[in-house]
Amino acid sequence: MAKIVRLEPIAQQTSVETNGSLLSILINKDLDVLKECGGRGMCATCHVYVSQGMDSLSPMNRREQRTLEIITTCKPNSRLACQSRVLGNGVVVELPPGMYINSLQDIEALIGRRAEQDLLHPITGQVLVEVGKLITRSMLKQLEDTSFKVGEYFPHTTDV
Repeated sequence: MAKIVRLEPIAQQTSVETNGSLLSILINKDLDVLKECGGRGMCATCHVYVSQGMDSLSPMNRREQRTLEIITTCKPNSRLACQSRVLGNGVVVELPPGMYINSLQDIEALIGRRAEQDLLHPITGQVLVEVGKLITRSMLKQLEDTSFKVGEYFPHTTDV
């Protein structure tokens, strides 16, 4: 039986089959989710906030807990969309503000313009350029040594 999930701040409501993941909802809504680790709960690129209905989701496993511990934007209501299975109705998911960048070319195309939303570091989620601020070439310097292969930042473990 399908469960109803609401996405904020885009004010969209959608349904997902019982035990379907929040990630599948984000992908079906054509939202840009990096899902760098392939949905294994190791990269935090599908990080979301659950503002209602946490008890209607599957429990958090150890891998998800460890992954969430390393991101700076983690809150008590943080979950990884790939690891969160919808078991009941009433789930409201708040999408993190900002735009995740996938490569230096994404930033180069924006140099000289004002950020329409916070630009976030692809690994840590730290704000690189605040909304309304000018995107400069010096910001590229902050990212020069960043590998955009997120899996390299996490230890490879087989336990869940």
